[in-house]
Amino acid sequence: MIQSMTGYGKSVLQFPTKKISLEIKSLNSKNLDLNARMPSVYREKELHIRKLIASHLVRGKVDFSLYIEVTGEETSSKVNTPVVKTYIEQLKGIVDGDDTELLKMAVRFPDALSTERDDIDADEWKQIEDGIKVTLEKIKNYRLEEGKALENDFNNRVKNITDLLEQVIAIDPERIEKVRERLRKGIADLKEKVDENRFEQELVYYIEKYDITEEKVRLHNHLEYFVKSLNSTDSNGKKLGFIGQEIGREINTIGSKANYAPMQKLVVQMKDELEKIKEQLLNVL
Repeated sequence: MIQSMTGYGKSVLQFPTKKISLEIKSLNSKNLDLNARMPSVYREKELHIRKLIASHLVRGKVDFSLYIEVTGEETSSKVNTPVVKTYIEQLKGIVDGDDTELLKMAVRFPDALSTERDDIDADEWKQIEDGIKVTLEKIKNYRLEEGKALENDFNNRVKNITDLLEQVIAIDPERIEKVRERLRKGIADLKEKVDENRFEQELVYYIEKYDITEEKVRLHNHLEYFVKSLNSTDSNGKKLGFIGQEIGREINTIGSKANYAPMQKLVVQMKDELEKIKEQLLNVL
């Protein structure tokens, strides 16, 4: 079962004095590109969070966000009373004004408010860690659903290429006969007498250069291997990409050897289907 690298998951944790929202988004990327946003109080846990996300998501451009909404009376900011009083005394020596006006001025100065950094509560962190794991499961399920849609698209396009290959196989004898006729006509137009045996030998050699038997067999095998890899238990977009390159190589070789307009039209259609496969493969984990 393949997985998409596109995904989204969100969880909300409710505590007595605050609400914590956990959000994870991912898009396609060659490697794991993780961006983490969280309040400074949780920065000591960032490395652990990164390892946890990497073990679950493996690849992709991932954005992790942890938001806090205070719902109670708890606050980490307090008035730095000694500092504010000192500011007011200094202001009294500079300007005239009542205490209220001087207080309004003093609280705007640096260090008028102090922020106390509390240690992370162990029980709170355990709930947050469990919440991150739940969010990761949500995004993995999202990726699986997206993967099903991609898998259906891949199967349809591989079937289209297989059908086009069958048409190539069907018109191949006709193509060879057309090549033979063109060569004979070319010799006839020269109005030169030729050794028939020598001509047949040269004709066989020439036609062998345009033989696509091996390419047809290899292309068929690559298409079967692609479908088999789609149905494997692991999602491996890079492996599917390599198989896609081999499919393209055989299609290109058939096109270069075709020398026959109806077959070249079929090759163009196969290339078009393959390009759409390659575009979607960029989203596969």
